[in-house]
Amino acid sequence: MNGSFLLMFESPWQWMVILAIILLLFGSSRLPQLAKSLAQSKKAFKEGLDEGEDDAHREKLRPAATEPRAALSDVDDETLFEEARRRAAQRRSEETKQS
Repeated sequence: MNGSFLLMFESPWQWMVILAIILLLFGSSRLPQLAKSLAQSKKAFKEGLDEGEDDAHREKLRPAATEPRAALSDVDDETLFEEARRRAAQRRSEETKQS
């Protein structure tokens, strides 16, 4: 959809006319405020999308977390070490995704 809209304005003159109309409508003093507001809205929209994905991911993980766990005394040391390594690797991968 965005590509077809941009193809309508192939000539630089068309873009200059559009920019001149925007400048006349909003004035040169108001354009920086308008750009800042647009950027903040875009950022809030992306954060909302990411938040929705995080909620969906948590819902997928929730049933796995409610499964009954074995008693600690029933698990051998090697299994405990493997689980600790797996969780540490998972934390590192989550931290790199957030960065």
